[in-house]
Amino acid sequence: MKTIFSKTQLGHDPKNEISDGELKPAVEIPQRAEIVLGTIRDCGLGEVMEPDDFGVDPLRRVHSADYLAFMESFWARWIAEGRSSEAFPFVWPVRTLREDPVPEHIDGLLGRYSMDSGTPVGEFTFEAAKASANTALTAARLVKQGEKAAFGLCRPPGHHSGPDFFGGYCFLNNAAIAAQWFRDQGAERVAILDVDYHHGNGTQSIFYDRSDVLFLSIHADPKVEYPFFLGHADETGENEGAGFNQNWPLPLGTHWREYARALEEACNKVVAFKPDYLIISLGLDCFENDPISGFKFKSDDFTALGNRLAAIGLPTVFLMEGGYAVDALGTNCVNVLRGFEAGA
Repeated sequence: MKTIFSKTQLGHDPKNEISDGELKPAVEIPQRAEIVLGTIRDCGLGEVMEPDDFGVDPLRRVHSADYLAFMESFWARWIAEGRSSEAFPFVWPVRTLREDPVPEHIDGLLGRYSMDSGTPVGEFTFEAAKASANTALTAARLVKQGEKAAFGLCRPPGHHSGPDFFGGYCFLNNAAIAAQWFRDQGAERVAILDVDYHHGNGTQSIFYDRSDVLFLSIHADPKVEYPFFLGHADETGENEGAGFNQNWPLPLGTHWREYARALEEACNKVVAFKPDYLIISLGLDCFENDPISGFKFKSDDFTALGNRLAAIGLPTVFLMEGGYAVDALGTNCVNVLRGFEAGA
């Protein structure tokens, strides 16, 4: 299986995040990608490729023009305000506040275009995010050209980013960008299966009223886990998209055996949808030792996950999302990809 990755993706290098009410060392760090890449090379999984530059048009098909302009200009405006450290938002247009006035101050704009205070923005964040999107698009093109599967080592991740906001360590929604690209290239239907520990709220919000992209997510119950305000079982799509969104919120402490039952239902939904392509939002944070998660996967369970995904029998794009147990991240990722190849 071919892997796509660019060193530009390492430019986003946060030092801290706000978590549990404290300023803590960041967990979405460049070493995540470096360790996965090293394991892929060590085990001989396949060729590692640089992504091509697809330009801004595929991004505009998913994200609003004003959001992209904000991200593009952010660092220059941040510096112009006399700031120099990585940026954190701290105010949001929540209930009773107005959303229509566009702030002129950079702090107001940060709140307008974000969903949490745990996702710092730095000098090279947007360049890294664009390279991550190009990684996803290059993987999609390889599969369109006939590869059975390809792995986009996307970092920063993407599934929490919505049409006009960042959050959850995500700035551009790589899975949504790849799915829309498939559609623009002539695919009638695309399925996205999100197996990250956290719900892919951004991906859901992008496709919630559409029937051409099926979104399925298996994740920790948002009543007790981030992102809290989306990912519940009664969210099934609206308007034309009614019935084309499904969530499986699972309790903290879930082991593979219980997870596998939800996965079976999700895989059957994919097959019934008959998509041209399948995109896997590959979070690896269901691992028992992940520092910010609460499921109980063993490393071998990721092999079983890959086996089951292969049985769906579709051209498949794997895109990296979460996973923060750095020491085991490469092993767990390769286990999924090798499990897929063994089951294909």
